[in-house]
Amino acid sequence: MRYRTIGTDPRTRREVSALALGTMLFGSVTDEKTSFAVLDRYVEAGGNFIDTSDNYAFWADGGQGGQSEELLGRWRRSRGIGDEIVIATKLGARPLAPGTSYVDNAEGLSAKVIRESAERSRERLGVAKLDLLYAHIEDHTVPLRETVEGFADLVAEGTVGLLGVSNHATWRVERARALAAAAGLPGYEVLQYAHSHLRPRTDVPEALFPDGSLGHAGPDLLGYLRAEPGLTLVAYSPLLKGAYTRPDRLPADFDHPGTPARLAALREVARETGATVNQVVLAWQIGGDLPIVPLAGVSSVAQLEENLAAVDLDLTAEQRARLDAAH
Repeated sequence: MRYRTIGTDPRTRREVSALALGTMLFGSVTDEKTSFAVLDRYVEAGGNFIDTSDNYAFWADGGQGGQSEELLGRWRRSRGIGDEIVIATKLGARPLAPGTSYVDNAEGLSAKVIRESAERSRERLGVAKLDLLYAHIEDHTVPLRETVEGFADLVAEGTVGLLGVSNHATWRVERARALAAAAGLPGYEVLQYAHSHLRPRTDVPEALFPDGSLGHAGPDLLGYLRAEPGLTLVAYSPLLKGAYTRPDRLPADFDHPGTPARLAALREVARETGATVNQVVLAWQIGGDLPIVPLAGVSSVAQLEENLAAVDLDLTAEQRARLDAAH
């Protein structure tokens, strides 16, 4: 396994594996036995960066979520897992009532919600401290200063380590970080957005969240990442939910003239390296010049094994240039 550092403060920064494990469907769609087997194998292989959220997976049973965090808590207790494993979770998008959605009934990012939701996540996970806590989606009803101060209070109290942000417009991320810096408070250091080798269109509804914010890491977000060396991008949906091997699963916002050329480049490099297309995508992210940690969810140990092998796949500079240039 390879590792990289997230965060800049010696008191909160962590060394995490180059491949993060997504557990969105663990405890709901993916049964406990399979989930435990995947988690065990990931840790055995040197993985130590696990991702969840307080609203996973509310859509599976029409509830409010929490199944993934609860399963991770049971797994931690049964395996005697301590703080050597970095567990990241998110808040802000948990539905306020069963049968509703974050689209029109999200918990939001008020100081009260941040405190209460973080406490519930700590209880479900069975931890004294949340290693990394994200603001999951934007909340335009609460002043950014209140959100910034709400997260900073938990860091000061020692119940949260690193702070992250997901699915926010880049200007909102920068404004929140500027407010934190001006007040001498900890700010967001980890960004979580959808990112893969194929690029989506951003002029179709499928590319946007209901509030109009981007879920994808577009040129502006990647440019921001390049300009701010203390930041790390955790890239969710790097394998597009299986679309690289099942073209029928390719989302509508990837249906544009640039996609065939980038797919052809991926397949060419896969043939040259003897790797799978999925492995080439992950290796391209892991070994690039930007600090990117792919976050891949799996539903079987076999899928995990394929992903783990990508960590040791070194692409040549020429192959990487070819992948970057395809359009």
